[in-house]
Amino acid sequence: MCGIIGAVSHQPVNQLLYDGLQLLQHRGQDAAGIVTADGSMFHMHKGSGMVRDVFRTRDMRNLIGNAGVAHVRYPTAGSAASPAEAQPFYVNSPFGIVLAHNGNLTNTEQLQEDLFRQDLRHVNTGSDSEVLLNVLAHELHGAVKNLRLTPDVVFAAVSGVHRRCKGAYAVVAMIAGFGLVAFRDPYGIRPLVIGRQETEAGTEWLVASESVALDAMGFKVERDVAPGEAIAITLDGRFFSQQCAPDPRLVPCIFEYVYFARPDSVMDGVSVYESRLRMGERLARKIERDFSHLRIDVVIPIPDTSRPSALQLAYKLNIPYREGFIKNRYIGRTFIMPGQGVRRKSVRQKLNAMAMEFKDKNVLLVDDSIVRGTTSREIIQMARDAGARAVYFASASPPVRFPNVYGIDMPTRAELLATGRSDEEIAREIGADAVIYQDLPDLIAAVREVNPRLTRFDASCFDGNYVTGDVSEEYLARLEAQRSGVVPVVPAPPTRQMDLNLATG
Repeated sequence: MCGIIGAVSHQPVNQLLYDGLQLLQHRGQDAAGIVTADGSMFHMHKGSGMVRDVFRTRDMRNLIGNAGVAHVRYPTAGSAASPAEAQPFYVNSPFGIVLAHNGNLTNTEQLQEDLFRQDLRHVNTGSDSEVLLNVLAHELHGAVKNLRLTPDVVFAAVSGVHRRCKGAYAVVAMIAGFGLVAFRDPYGIRPLVIGRQETEAGTEWLVASESVALDAMGFKVERDVAPGEAIAITLDGRFFSQQCAPDPRLVPCIFEYVYFARPDSVMDGVSVYESRLRMGERLARKIERDFSHLRIDVVIPIPDTSRPSALQLAYKLNIPYREGFIKNRYIGRTFIMPGQGVRRKSVRQKLNAMAMEFKDKNVLLVDDSIVRGTTSREIIQMARDAGARAVYFASASPPVRFPNVYGIDMPTRAELLATGRSDEEIAREIGADAVIYQDLPDLIAAVREVNPRLTRFDASCFDGNYVTGDVSEEYLARLEAQRSGVVPVVPAPPTRQMDLNLATG
């Protein structure tokens, strides 16, 4: 899971891209990068860490140009935490291209072999995003005629990407001397939103993972990039779009609404905040129906993602809602932190329980999900240490029983708490008196109530159905073997933080 932004303006975009990355920081805290385009020259700066740590004033001064792309990185399963895998990536042929990608390809190994043996292109890291860039570059080289780059050539190249690449990908790319290209996989698994702003100098464009990055920058949300669609925006602001996939269908990842996206975002016509309120309503109905025997004194959310669900749940059950945990906002999101030890240590640094809200009470804690259980276990123990008489734990989403292969770090079934366990066993494992999960049909209904035109979702981490149709048991076993170290993974070469001026021509 990552955050991406692309911009075409009539004024310098370095500050625009930086501010946009700050708004998308929740989507990735491992690395950040910006590339700007000044005519046919790219200017790049990227490195490991949070946005505020990667960029200094001198770096921003060097990022000149009125167009660019930017990225915040969240490392997925098996990827090395190396600055070499910070995005955007760059190739110099044809034309010079930089690319930022959110998602995960499921046929990376085959593509790597094809690039090396057939396309004669070199990939220098273990990142599937660099593979995707080279596939785009090769298809662009094959589509261009008489060295003349047009939107039709770009669309033909993206069609080639759709034919070859499997999995989830939302992409922003810059082509030197041409402009911005953005596209989404034929299932629209990962989000991508278009915004525009009218100025005295002309129309300016911004494309980002979430609408919040457009709203806060003063851009009006136009629409989402459609599944399989590509858009091209020239450096002078002309906008072109074309459907580039033969059979596109919208199947967005439902976990975006559960956890990843900011509540003030709207994606594929769904207000994330409203969908989370509906999740709370549905969960309240289940508690009334199946857990009416529980004597709940207070509802307390696990900040921050679960607040809307917990608030609406408490309202529907007519139970007091309280803020029992105070969050240290300078600690990263524990779900996207690599390593169980780091997550466990981070929980106590991140949250502090207020004893007055727990002492001698039967407490219902509400979280967005339970993935590995490490965080849940620590939080439940904190509630007990604060004096809670009983601790019930509710999840706004169903049990996570299957790996997610489309860009979320849920790679092995052995690491997922719910795999092979009943609700009662899960409760014992995390130390709760009871565990209450949202039912999958109710989760889907909660999102569809906001936008009934959505008919299908990728809910593979809940039901094991992979929408791209190419994820086999053999593929999952290979991922798990790589994760455990049984199958060697070639590490990315070490490198230091990059500050490059890349000339093309």
